[in-house]
Amino acid sequence: MTSPARRRSYGVKGAPYAFLIPATTLFSLFFVLPIGYAVWLSFRKVHVFGLGLGAGARTEVWAGLENYKDALTDNEFYEGALRVLGYGCIVVPVMLGLALLFALMLDSERVRLTPFTRLAIFLPYAIPGVVAALLWGFLYLPAVSPFYYLLDKLHLPQPDLLSGGPLYLALSNIAVWGGTGFNMIVIYTSLRSIPAEVYEAAKLDGASPLQIALRIKIPMVAPSLVLTFFFSIIATLQVFNEPMTLKPLTNSVSTTWSPLMKVYVDAFAKGDIYSAAAEATLIAIATLVLSFGFLRAANRRNKQEGAQ
Repeated sequence: MTSPARRRSYGVKGAPYAFLIPATTLFSLFFVLPIGYAVWLSFRKVHVFGLGLGAGARTEVWAGLENYKDALTDNEFYEGALRVLGYGCIVVPVMLGLALLFALMLDSERVRLTPFTRLAIFLPYAIPGVVAALLWGFLYLPAVSPFYYLLDKLHLPQPDLLSGGPLYLALSNIAVWGGTGFNMIVIYTSLRSIPAEVYEAAKLDGASPLQIALRIKIPMVAPSLVLTFFFSIIATLQVFNEPMTLKPLTNSVSTTWSPLMKVYVDAFAKGDIYSAAAEATLIAIATLVLSFGFLRAANRRNKQEGAQ
């Protein structure tokens, strides 16, 4: 028979696992199982017998890699990926550059009203993405935009921001406006954790505020920059709200403008959940590969700098 002391010892050791059960259960039900089901669907397809009428005329069968082959050779999916690549080349550097600039400015001793300024920069992130896209969409429309009204009164050119090349700038502006605040808070929090003695020592050595920012602050918040870049890559590859919301306002945004929009069309417009599952899996794999590759490159660089 097990002694009371040993039973208490088992209870203490098993307590952490008991606390993990609710989180693990929810994680499995709402994350692991849906992903597994999507991957399973990506290897299936519907086989139609005859005219597809009657019981048993449509049967789900094993498709192997056929759905993945169709997705990789689909021009709409490929063109959507190229559009997202161009979109990301604008959004990521501009957003992170502004976030770093704002964080450095807020960390400066000369800045006034820091709490209000910090809240004002972060506030756009609290606005839902669909609402932000609608807001900017109407500001882009010449018929209702106050900016176009002022340009007309001043007899200045009125660019069409919802077609051609400017469309990328219009979509990127929405993402930058909404995401800069979050990245700024991450970087600013990292800046505030730097000991004040480091700055005092630099000032005693005659370093200017610009030199402190370039040679001390930015290198010391490099992990935060890596983290924000990691999040930005994921958000860029999964862009959906902005083009989907602006689509009714212009003919320049197709229903398959981004890969996720292609997934949405295949799953809910065409009813082909098997192809949509394969496309979603490819997007997830691309996100994982890019993120893992970037993190590995960042870790390798940190190790090299530490060795030096």
